[in-house]
Amino acid sequence: MPPAPDAFPAIDPGARCPCLSGSVFAECCGPFLAGAADAPTAPQLMRSRYTAFVAGDDRYLLATWHPSTRPERLELDPTMRWYRLDLERVERGGPLDPTGVVEFTARYRVGGERSERGEQHEVSRFVREHGRWFYVDAIG
Repeated sequence: MPPAPDAFPAIDPGARCPCLSGSVFAECCGPFLAGAADAPTAPQLMRSRYTAFVAGDDRYLLATWHPSTRPERLELDPTMRWYRLDLERVERGGPLDPTGVVEFTARYRVGGERSERGEQHEVSRFVREHGRWFYVDAIG
């Protein structure tokens, strides 16, 4: 049975991760969203944040947003279904880098039967502080 239009879909731990890494959720973004680990690179943080949008996990999105640019709260739209993430460019953002940039396109559908398709293209900046990566903002 599909999820109610006003609910975010649950992600099966054994299913392919929504970030399209090719790994299963329990071995990819699942541990990050559960708080069991921190993303080791900026691209992995980008993937896990995308997965948090899929799951409607505003708690994780806020926790991984740098305090200098983080909003007080997020209101995610449960009718928006994210279905594809393409990482297009990565600059730095490795385990030992202090900063990173990830350019991506995320595709979504909004609405029910006659859903409209859209995409979000963004160049995101990330910073690593005390060994932990944070999303800072979008540039350009």
